[in-house]
Amino acid sequence: MKFTLSWLKTHLDTTASAEEIAERLTALGLELESLDDPGERLKGFVVGHVLEAEKHPNADRLKLCRVDNGSKILQVVCGAPNARAGLKVILAQPGIVIPITGEKLKAGKVRDVESQAMMCSWRELLMGEDHEGIVELPADAPVGAPLTEIVVPDPLFDISVTPNRADCLGVRGIARDLAASGLGTLKDLPVPAIAGKFPSPISVALEPCGCPLFGGRLIRGVKNGESPEWLKDRLTSIGLKPISALVDITNFFTFDLGRPLHVFDATKLNGDVTVRMAQDGETLVALNGKTLQLAPTMTVIADQSGVQSIGGVMGGERTGVSESTTGIFLEAALFAPAEIAATGRALGLESDARYRFERGVDPAFVLPALELATKMILDLCGGEAAQTVVAGAVPAPLAPIAFRPARTAKLGGIAIAESEQRRILTALGCAVAGEGAEWQVTLPSWRVDLTAEHDLVEEALRLNGYDKIPVVSMDRPTVLRPVLTQSQRRLGWMRRALAARGLNETVTWSFLPRGQAEAFGGGQAELVLANPISSDLDCLRPCLLPNLLAALARNFDRGAKEVRLFELGPQFKGDMPADQQAMAAGVQGGPAAPRHWSAPSRAVDALDAKADALAAIEAAGGPIESLQVVREAPSWYHPGRSGALKLGNRALAWFGEIHPKILALYDIGVPVVAFEIALDLLPPLKAKAGKARPPFRPAALQAIERDFAFVVEADVAAESVIKAARNADKSLITCVGLFDLYEGPHVGAGKKSLAVQVTLQPTEKTLTDAEIEAVSARIIDAVTKATGGQLR
Repeated sequence: MKFTLSWLKTHLDTTASAEEIAERLTALGLELESLDDPGERLKGFVVGHVLEAEKHPNADRLKLCRVDNGSKILQVVCGAPNARAGLKVILAQPGIVIPITGEKLKAGKVRDVESQAMMCSWRELLMGEDHEGIVELPADAPVGAPLTEIVVPDPLFDISVTPNRADCLGVRGIARDLAASGLGTLKDLPVPAIAGKFPSPISVALEPCGCPLFGGRLIRGVKNGESPEWLKDRLTSIGLKPISALVDITNFFTFDLGRPLHVFDATKLNGDVTVRMAQDGETLVALNGKTLQLAPTMTVIADQSGVQSIGGVMGGERTGVSESTTGIFLEAALFAPAEIAATGRALGLESDARYRFERGVDPAFVLPALELATKMILDLCGGEAAQTVVAGAVPAPLAPIAFRPARTAKLGGIAIAESEQRRILTALGCAVAGEGAEWQVTLPSWRVDLTAEHDLVEEALRLNGYDKIPVVSMDRPTVLRPVLTQSQRRLGWMRRALAARGLNETVTWSFLPRGQAEAFGGGQAELVLANPISSDLDCLRPCLLPNLLAALARNFDRGAKEVRLFELGPQFKGDMPADQQAMAAGVQGGPAAPRHWSAPSRAVDALDAKADALAAIEAAGGPIESLQVVREAPSWYHPGRSGALKLGNRALAWFGEIHPKILALYDIGVPVVAFEIALDLLPPLKAKAGKARPPFRPAALQAIERDFAFVVEADVAAESVIKAARNADKSLITCVGLFDLYEGPHVGAGKKSLAVQVTLQPTEKTLTDAEIEAVSARIIDAVTKATGGQLR
């Protein structure tokens, strides 16, 4: 919202400087975007007197002038067509910064003739768009006087108005706020009563629509010429281009009083006016020249020929005023904000009227604004006005609000005297009745954002000054509690562990196409989105793997050879809060390692995914020694190359190769392995006595390694052998690892040989041969008992 200081002072009686006003506006919540003070950039410019203006000896369109600057005579080359002897001009001398270029003026030669200064136009001073010639100052302007003494600088304010402050989208509303804060006095705005000289030949009918009140007035005999200078200056100062007196008046009311108006050429209206909803198939060529397709949700102003204007948004081209207009129908109406916003968005129209109506204008100012606009039109354009026609009524105001002055201190943290609160509310236009602990406050019609007691508390705090609210530090505990929860810390540990293993973290949508969801056990009706962000993201994901596989496929399509991805996030089994599960998942595709001369390359397999899952669970503090590997996995895994990690009867994780049918769904042509971990099922971490790490105590004695080979049935899992060997002596055995698998004629049909390496770590003394043999015997007995295997 832009306005000048002189414009503001037409509503506000104040002696405050532009800088003081700017500071107060920001304090009131009307944040200052910029303050352009022309006085600063006009410093150094003086009044010059052209003594002679002769033809340039080397150019037909240039003139060679002798100009008096008050102290000496300067030679100036000028190309302005109005340069002539006797003219008082704005003179810039070397060293002065020219506003339009931002560069300092230097003396130089123009067509081999020295020019010692420059005579300026308004455009070069950024004071307007006129650049047809140099500025002609009044003849009585003293030669050599500073320009700022002749041309009164008018600072330009540009403020940011929040959506709730529609009352400040007019200069008068801003003046009212400043006056209420104590920075001046709001001037009266008398509303004249313009008597109609004849009955209106145009009547208005109001059908059910988004317009509760419509006022109109026919004015005949007008002359739509050029606006007076003061009106053009007002509009050009804020960046609007003057068009004609009638159009300029409506624009002036929009920015001066925050009241949009519209004028129809009355001679182009066919019959009476009807305010109604648009009908299917109706169109309108708007003032911007575009043909708009209207919908039945839009309020329009129509005559017997059809729609002539979109209510509160934009008028029609056919009934627009022109220089030949002699009769007008002036409109002042009230429109529903939500409907105006929807109409503007649907049609893609932006206008100053829409900007104000969709935020809410003063409902009680419709007919007064019609009277004020009628008077200005009669004063500037002449003519005579008919009687006002009105359809509808002003909406009933809100009932008075019960306001307790003590609530200001309770909600705002500062005690404001009751007398000051009463003054503030009254200055804002409220009617305050009552005394004591509770007042009855009637709200002003122009403050559509005030609806409840807390709004009045905020106004009291705002006008009193937010900077006066004391700064109070919050109570802080002497011992700070941990910021992260146990689950959040676990996520961080898992994230680091997986990244250290070469996987890249991804963040994918929680949505996916329903067809993909069905391939992973999802796609139920309750998981389908009612309003998806995209037509192909219409279902909540039942699993993290679909989106990871899609990302994997995109990388393969772009030439990637090895892709390793993981994600931590939620998956959904239903539409209830309990159906959301926190998961970790990862995928790998391509070779397990880059090609190297020392070993042949191999593709990733299920054991790579198992290793990733175990590493992540171990990083999160999970009991990997207690986990059992079983051949259980969801249907999207390869049935013979997958498994589950179970703790007791509960599966914590799944791993394995992805089923070929799933790979075909994503058009992936290489083996892909994956894992999933149910984070919510991990057992809680055991509480530690303190935060200090346990001391590092390396073993003082050398470890002993022994190899064992057991012949077992072909369906016996290696995990069973490893677990039995580890449990044979938990105090001495620190590690058991499988290092060989043999199936062949030397062990018999239906049999296999599993070779494990057992590490014994003594802590108190070196083990004797007898003690080592005793431990070995216990290992053999344990494996035989658990698996039925025999030592090979």
